Amino acid sequence: MSTTARVALVTGGNKGIGHHIVGQLAQHGVHVYLAARDAARGRAASGMLTERGLDVRFVQIDVTDAPSVLAAAEQVGRESGRLDILVNNAAITSGLDPASKVTVEDLRRTFETNVFGAVTVTNAFLPLLRMSSSPRIVNVSSGMGSIALMADPDIELTKLNQAAYQASKAALNALTVLYANEFCAYGIKVNAVCPGYRATELNGGLPTPGAGDPADGAKVAVTMAMIDDNGPTAQFLGDTGAIYPW
Repeated sequence: MSTTARVALVTGGNKGIGHHIVGQLAQHGVHVYLAARDAARGRAASGMLTERGLDVRFVQIDVTDAPSVLAAAEQVGRESGRLDILVNNAAITSGLDPASKVTVEDLRRTFETNVFGAVTVTNAFLPLLRMSSSPRIVNVSSGMGSIALMADPDIELTKLNQAAYQASKAALNALTVLYANEFCAYGIKVNAVCPGYRATELNGGLPTPGAGDPADGAKVAVTMAMIDDNGPTAQFLGDTGAIYPW
């Protein structure tokens, strides 16, 4: 690893949009830690990228397991000394039930990864982010988590009612703003992105009718990860470049 290269970590980096985020960041010359829960799949995904000459290294992280997160932070600190970019991409959907039928178990399971996991990872890596001269945090969210869009009767999104997933992304959006406000004075820019509806395992696997290429969805996360010091913070950017309402 070059001592001048930026250092990034992407959770859920072994597949789908996360895997493309890892690859695209590495193509920008970033040294990327591909973080995944499944060690075998993570190493295989990392190997695919290193075979292309990209600067990628696997690190095992289960975002719902604090000891694994702390161990990963120790590894990154030992090997790289800092973290410039954190992309909280790991997410699940646990059932598609509407609010009137959602179970507490499905809510809890979804929040464990999509919300509590993002907080666990962010807080564990904060000391390393503070070592960076231009730290960036990107939370991969969804337009389905925008309360403003959910409340707009003219938006197709209002016809969806997937309570566990949508509530988790709304909570992640709120945390994005809270982190951004707290860290503004320290130069840590925190933003959320919506990669759009993409053909991934989260959406039922391949092929998925109407879903776009995951590689295109990754671009907005990479864009926000690479913003300069004049770039935004506390913003929610869609895959078309449009600013989404919270």
